[in-house]
Formats: sequence, structure tokens, C-alpha cells
Amino acid sequence: MRATTRTATAVAGAAVLLGCVSGPAASQGGHDGKRVLVFSKTAGFRHDSIPEGIAAVRQLGETNGFTVDATEDAAAFTSRNLRRYDAVVFLSTTGDVLDAAQQTAFERYIRHGGGYVGIHAAADTEYDWEFYGGLAGAYFQSHPAIQPATVTVEDRAHPATSGLARTWNRTDEWYNYRSNPREKAHVLASLDESSYTGGTMNGDHPIAWCQNYQGGRAFYTGGGHTKESYADPLFRQHLAGGIRYAIGAAHADCRPENGYRPLFDGTSLDGWQQAGPGSFTLSDDGTLTSSGGMGMLWYAASGFTSYSLKLDWKMAGDDNSGVFVGFPPSDDPWSAVNNGYEIQIDATDVPEKTTGSVYGFRSADLKKRDRALNPPGEWNTYEIRVEGERLRVWLNGVRINDFTNTDPARSLRDGHIGIQNHGADDQVSFRNVRIKELPVKAAQAAPGD
Repeated sequence: MRATTRTATAVAGAAVLLGCVSGPAASQGGHDGKRVLVFSKTAGFRHDSIPEGIAAVRQLGETNGFTVDATEDAAAFTSRNLRRYDAVVFLSTTGDVLDAAQQTAFERYIRHGGGYVGIHAAADTEYDWEFYGGLAGAYFQSHPAIQPATVTVEDRAHPATSGLARTWNRTDEWYNYRSNPREKAHVLASLDESSYTGGTMNGDHPIAWCQNYQGGRAFYTGGGHTKESYADPLFRQHLAGGIRYAIGAAHADCRPENGYRPLFDGTSLDGWQQAGPGSFTLSDDGTLTSSGGMGMLWYAASGFTSYSLKLDWKMAGDDNSGVFVGFPPSDDPWSAVNNGYEIQIDATDVPEKTTGSVYGFRSADLKKRDRALNPPGEWNTYEIRVEGERLRVWLNGVRINDFTNTDPARSLRDGHIGIQNHGADDQVSFRNVRIKELPVKAAQAAPGD
């Protein structure tokens, strides 16, 4: 929270990039130094959509600023060659496609920070290679006939899914998997098994996910069987976002997320109250956007003691907002300022009053913050974890702040949460506010990350 006039400058280091052949890899030029290898070797069933998939990734490279090479030659998997790439796309590969030396080179590549993108039959690949199975997230088991289905978008902040509605109706070949990746990966979207015939995953059917895996970044989508998929603007947007995440051009929280319940799911503000002037506007796509102020929308239905709070947020430009925690119930927003703590959202203020700071008390780790932050116009995810008097903040899965309250006039041990509407010139949007209550006894221990 701040009432001073701001100059429009950019957060240092926060900008992110915007955005079939056999034999040696064939290169297509890009713009910003990022390079992707598309690998489409098949040792089993071969999808006739592979050429369309390669063409689509090439076009996405042109519009999103990365170079694309395409190959079906496993000899490309050497440590020296893989170092040229920010991500490797396994495009409907099938069967055993790499020998032992090539597998070792690829494992080394991922462990040194490389990216992986798996499309459709990438899950029907290398069943005897444990590392690959963990990287892909799950192995293919079976599929019914191609048919329409409803996809439930669970994460609307990740670049692969942020542009989608809460439900996505499309036609494809819908894989069943041998295991559920939810416990180890972060699920982005799942299938509504009641919307089609042939789902076998007992109502919890992930179809796209991401994860941090042994030092690397991994994204998988089960879509992409049909040629038509690669001409579908929404599927192309989905694929582009997954690739941008894998190459490190956009950031997201890809830690597994289980046990949270919604406080705001995009459909209802039950339990919430506005304190002070201004308001929030709820759009048809489930986004809350601040208007006027200074005020605060707070969750009045209950307070919280020990918890992990997650929410997605986006600035339009050089805007100002914040998330308040640990304050007593009140219709006066200044009560939250004076009795609680604010985790700031602001592009340009001084370190202890800018994004990720505990406003006025503790700056974020600015180097970590800047590396993790997506710029205005793109979604970010906060985790705010309160245990006893300790408050920690994660931005897109990276811990950027660790603060302990020592002020006897304030306490984090019991209080409410709220989001700020700062003023007429500040438009900040929020989605998917959710919470997981933690055992109070965890506050007594020295909690890990």
C-alpha cells in the first residue's frame, strides 16, 4: 500500500521473452536466443499428425521468439548437442527411441536445467526407462475412440492454460494413464469423465501437467493426436505456453498442489466483504479486478491460524495492490494496515515496498524475485505460508521472502486475509484464491520448504 505518485519504470530483470524430418536436425531461425529440439522418432505406432505438429511448433517459434530444430535421429542426443537447446519436445514418440548412452546424455541435460515437453504419445515411450517415466509424469495405458470431451482447467495462471476458460470443450483421442501424476506433478487440466465414454481413472483424470524434475522443467499435454489439433488456436496457445515454460521464458508454480479448498473460485464471493472505498469487478471468466480505493476485499467468513494461502494475480502495468494477512475483523481497511501485514504487489517502489516484500518491514530477495517474476500482462502465483509468527512467500514456486513477526502489538497467529484495491489508477486482477489449513503444531517446529 502506498499513496505516492509513481513513475512508470520496469522491474529490473523481470522481463520475459514474448512470446517432420529424419536425419540431422533441420533448423528454423528464431529471435531471442532460445532454441527447441523437436524429436519425433517412433518405434511403435506412428501418428499421422506428426508433420502438422512439427509445422505448428515451427510457427509458434516464429511468433514466440525461439528457434526450432526437428529430427528423428536419436544421434542428436549427445551431451554436446543437447547443450544447444533450452527444451526438447517429444512429439508423439513411441516405443524405445534412445539407447543407453543417449538416455544418459538426456538425463544429464535435464539435471543441468534443461526443459522437456511431452505431447500426446510421449507418454507411450520408453517404458523401461525409469527416469523418463518420472519426467513424463505417467505412462499411457489405453484410449477410447476419438470423441468430444470437456476439459476442466485447474490452473489458470500457468502460461499453458491462462488463456483458457474454466472448461474447454474439444475433440481428441483421450489417453488413460497407468498411474495418476497428481501427487508428484502439478495438474493443469483434467478430463471430466462424465462428458465422454471410455475414461478409466475413477473421476480424477489429469490430462496436462507440469513439474520441476531433478533440476529441469517438464510440461506434458495429452492432447495432440489429431491433425486438427495443430490448427486449433486454443490448442496452439496451450502448446506455446507449455513450451515457453519449459524453455524458461515464462514462470509458474509447478510444485504439486493438493489439499487446498477455494475461498474464491471465480463464481461466487460468498464470505467476502468490501471494506472502505472502491470495489472489485467480477468478470465472466472468473477474474476479480480492482477498481478505485483505497479499500480492501476481505474474507469475513472466518479467520485463519496456520495455513498456506495461494492466489493468482496479474498487473496491467505499473500498478499497486497487495495481500493482507493476520488482521482482526473490521470494516476499516486501515485496521489491516495497522494490525496485519501486507505482501506487496507493485512494480516500481523501493525494495521493502515492492513486489514480494512484507510492506514496510522486509524486502524480498530481489535477485530471486526478479528471476521468478512474470511481467505486467502475465499471471503470477503467490504462496503465502503462515506458521506461528513466521510468514514466508513463494512467487511462482520460488521462495522470495522469510519474515518473522516480533512486534507484540501484532500477531500472525490468528487473523483474516484480504486483497487490496489501491486506487483509480491501479488495476490488479486476481484468480483462484485457495487455502490449505496446516496443523497448528507445525508452527512449533522449524518447518522446511
